[in-house]
Amino acid sequence: MRLPLVLFVLAPLFEIAGFVLVGSAIGVLPTLGLVILSAMLGFALLRIQGAGILQRLQDEAKRGVDPGRQLVHAALLVVAAVLLIIPGFLGDIIGLLLFIPVVRDLAWRLVRPRVIVRGGFTRANGFSHPTADNNVVDLDADEYRTESRTDTPWRGPQIGKD
Repeated sequence: MRLPLVLFVLAPLFEIAGFVLVGSAIGVLPTLGLVILSAMLGFALLRIQGAGILQRLQDEAKRGVDPGRQLVHAALLVVAAVLLIIPGFLGDIIGLLLFIPVVRDLAWRLVRPRVIVRGGFTRANGFSHPTADNNVVDLDADEYRTESRTDTPWRGPQIGKD
């Protein structure tokens, strides 16, 4: 929990240092021009890339494929665009890297074990339809009890017992 807090505090300091360094190297007006250009680039890339990712999400939904990868790509594109739109050169560098599909795939491989897409799709008449999850039973605390059992299928495979 401390790492995000430290990054949240340090990121503006690094961005200010970046403005000072770039501004002293190329001047104030070119620095402002780069900031405005990066914001416009963020809007444009989000529009171009966003439409493509939405199309791929729809295609995967029609085929009944797990859309987890495309959802992560879409989320990273939004983060990348926001980083480009917000003034700052460090954020711009990270944002531009996130627009590269290989970088997003690397991020997908890192978060894939933690992403669970709930629900499924069935194909009928060439169309995909979300399946209803009829196996969910909502119980209050007084409607169930906990006991130790060895014959339950929910314990998973028992190694050495067959």
